[in-house]
Amino acid sequence: MERIVDLTRSYTDAVAGFHKSVSKTLNKDGWNATTLNIYSHAGTHMDAPTHFEASTQTIDEIPVTSFIGKAWVIDLRHIGYNGLISAEDITSGIKGKFSSGDSLLLWTNWSKKHGTPSFRDELPRISDEAAHWCVTAGVKMLAVEPPSVADVNNMREVTEIHKILLNHVIIIEGIINLEALKKPCVELIALPIKVGGGDGAPCRVVAIEKYG
Repeated sequence: MERIVDLTRSYTDAVAGFHKSVSKTLNKDGWNATTLNIYSHAGTHMDAPTHFEASTQTIDEIPVTSFIGKAWVIDLRHIGYNGLISAEDITSGIKGKFSSGDSLLLWTNWSKKHGTPSFRDELPRISDEAAHWCVTAGVKMLAVEPPSVADVNNMREVTEIHKILLNHVIIIEGIINLEALKKPCVELIALPIKVGGGDGAPCRVVAIEKYG
């Protein structure tokens, strides 16, 4: 048996960087259709290495084998506003369980801040030490609830953390609904839009819990 949980935020005009407008209507044109204007890092999205020039790899060049795998849910709800997530914060509950090639879902409850200034400006972020641990340990995908893994108001930090991670680790930002997961380990699937030459793209992210 399986239970599938959607970890993706719906794209509405409440999401910064997204706008939908009417393009066609059934009464006038014979069908309904809309025009979508989407910033490549809006909502639930995946970063490509070229986003911070960690390498020249673009979103369409990332192998699809990188988009699925075992993932551990890391409870970091104790991390507060502007908090730094350490390697110990990540590893304390998965010592002896994590294997190279596994992925991480960092549960901070930060998705609940969406729509407030804190969501972007006071987010919990990955420390330099934790970023290096992710690379050394062989983390496949690192998924976080805030819109970034680092302080977007600190250019040095946001550049450094992304560059450490992006040559080795798939970054997924803006996930939601981690509180719906009942298992500490899930199968994670994250499929970005295949944008040619893209620095990032909106991403549909789901977790599969297996029973029996």
